Amino acid sequence: MAIVLDINGLSKRYGNIQALDALTLQVEEGSIYGLLGPNGSGKTTTLGMVLDVIRPGGGSFSWFGSSVSKTTKQRIGALLETPNFYPYLTAKRNLQMVAHIKGADSASINRVLDLVGLGTRSNTPFKSFSLGMKQRLAIGAAMLNDPEVLVLDEPTNGLDPQGIAEVRDLILRIAAQGKTIILASHLLDEVEKVCTHMAVLRSGKLMANGSVGDMLAAQEQLFICAAALEPVLALLERLPYVAQFRPEKEGVLLTLSEGYTSQDINRDMFAQDIVLSQLIVRRKSLEAQFMEIIKN
Repeated sequence: MAIVLDINGLSKRYGNIQALDALTLQVEEGSIYGLLGPNGSGKTTTLGMVLDVIRPGGGSFSWFGSSVSKTTKQRIGALLETPNFYPYLTAKRNLQMVAHIKGADSASINRVLDLVGLGTRSNTPFKSFSLGMKQRLAIGAAMLNDPEVLVLDEPTNGLDPQGIAEVRDLILRIAAQGKTIILASHLLDEVEKVCTHMAVLRSGKLMANGSVGDMLAAQEQLFICAAALEPVLALLERLPYVAQFRPEKEGVLLTLSEGYTSQDINRDMFAQDIVLSQLIVRRKSLEAQFMEIIKN
């Protein structure tokens, strides 16, 4: 896949605060890339710099293999702030004004309204929209130029469950058109359900990076039971591929090093005449991984 955004050693300092510390990552074409982290982790600062809104303190980045320019900016749509439309104008009229400012073709307005699910509400004043509808209209405004990349900062922040579901569904529909989407979020559930790739930031530092599927698959846990736990615990202490384990009420929960599976545990237990009554594969949740990453 072609690299859409290439970030190399990007840094930013505000006084004594290191907002971003030598961030390096790549976003592939067609991916939904999530920047995940708590407040103050550097997500918004990163987006601001790659969109040429904030001046970097160090490092570099490129879009589509080139430095940022008017041409590259035309290939990117972005929503970084709370939607700001004229409350008494209709959805369609608001988009007409945005299209005029952007120099976008006004013929795209109806297409965009249909895309964001507001085609039947095009003549409704903005002030009567729910928060979710307002956010979808704002995403529609970012799509007026039919950009190749859509950048979103906390796109579901402050929305009710229905609004969150509608915005997430919209993101997936836009991605299905072949668009690349980069979004910042502190919501673990959002990243797990929507994103194909993710980077975890903490205090401006990159803590983890990769595809969501690989990060989840690499963190499978096993729950094992046997008639007697003492020999099980003694063997787990000696097995070099057991990354960690802890006794629980009726068994032992353990994590294996990469490349090892439940078959290895079952084989080595059997070799020591230990018969497992239960061997259950559990996936460690993204939330559990996230909490471990930001604490370590």
